Amino acid sequence: CKQRAAELKDEKLYSQGHERPESDFCPICLLAIPFRMNMHSEFRACCMKKVCNGCGLAGEKRGLSRICPLCRSPPPKNEAEGLDMVMKRVAAKDPEAICHLGTIYNSGGYGLEKDQSHAIKLLYEAAELGSTEALTKIGVSYYRGSRGVPHDKAKGIH
Repeated sequence: CKQRAAELKDEKLYSQGHERPESDFCPICLLAIPFRMNMHSEFRACCMKKVCNGCGLAGEKRGLSRICPLCRSPPPKNEAEGLDMVMKRVAAKDPEAICHLGTIYNSGGYGLEKDQSHAIKLLYEAAELGSTEALTKIGVSYYRGSRGVPHDKAKGIH
């Protein structure tokens, strides 16, 4: 019974949407960010959004070189301030912030101790709130058998 409940939960998580999610679009110009999104956009920890390189360049030309072109926040001065920004968004139940915090725990960044079991819990929470990036990271974790989850290629692909 518990196993079937877990399977149903996984089916619900892994069957969400086939269209590009809102997070795949630049929040400034509203254009889809080309795939290999990490090469064509920059993640902004202040607002937890990916801003396309074009909008970032336009912001630099307008004199916003050190300021976020979306929310106009200055970049964090140190890791503690950066973690503070992330934690404020996590407290607001922002799925991308929760996913980002999971990634931080997975690598042990921002001065936090590396904790893969907490990282995967955060990724599941973010996925339940609608983060497609978290779903991808969970799938890759199962496919590779990383982040403390068992190696399961079928579950990773599904």
